[in-house]
Amino acid sequence: MRFSLLGLVLVIVSFSLSGQAPFPNKDEINQFSRSKTCVVLEENQLSTYNVYIKQAVKAFWTVTPYEFIEVSEFNIRRLNPEYSFIVLTQTNYQKDKSGTFYNFINLLQGKAGSKMGEMPEICAIPLSCVSEVEIEYSYKLGAILLFMQKHARMISDDPSLTGRKYLKYYNKNIPAVAGKTMLVEQDDLSPEISTIDKIKAIYNHKIEIVSEEDIMKAIADKTPNIVILHKVGPAEDEGGGYCFKMLIGTDDSDMYYYNQHLIDKSNPDGLLPADLKRLSK
Repeated sequence: MRFSLLGLVLVIVSFSLSGQAPFPNKDEINQFSRSKTCVVLEENQLSTYNVYIKQAVKAFWTVTPYEFIEVSEFNIRRLNPEYSFIVLTQTNYQKDKSGTFYNFINLLQGKAGSKMGEMPEICAIPLSCVSEVEIEYSYKLGAILLFMQKHARMISDDPSLTGRKYLKYYNKNIPAVAGKTMLVEQDDLSPEISTIDKIKAIYNHKIEIVSEEDIMKAIADKTPNIVILHKVGPAEDEGGGYCFKMLIGTDDSDMYYYNQHLIDKSNPDGLLPADLKRLSK
């Protein structure tokens, strides 16, 4: 198992999408817009996450100045409101009897006198299962970082939106999916919708089963009217866990859909027929 900041900082708690970390207030959002964002690298020098996050930040991060720092420096700077942080953490869920740990990429605001779990959380996105090889998500980091920046700008412009149903807030965009082409990978589909013919039986909008390279190109080119599926789920042999499903636009960096389900025999890992039926409405 790869240990990120959860193990190294010692006092990080399970916050991410579980709602345990506070959302930023108006002043803290304003602090973020003036901050320097510190991208916290893992201490393991062989970590490929460090390689991928450096590449993605250099290519896609524009909302604030940024700097790459080590965990030891994070422990000092996190108390300073002049800094914000991109941090990789791990969390699990009480309802998940499989004990699966998930990597989250978090955008946090520094806060004087705060404990780790009290740092204002601007955004947190499920990135992968801890057991997953980093290369499985690396090519989507650019789209995820672009979305996180857009989310930060949105709540900066309208602080009343902070924390409102969090990522589920973006399901208001579902009707717009009808005018876009959805790009999905074969491995991210549940067996019941594993072919285009099976998909077309319940989904009447544009969808293509594509390769990683196709998704990378759509993100890099900001191809118009494309949404990509970002799916996070455990390996087949882990016996359960959560499956997270998100649709992100490659041209506008909006999120168009967010959902999650506990994996069981009736609801396997992957995009489900129920998801497509909801997106068809």
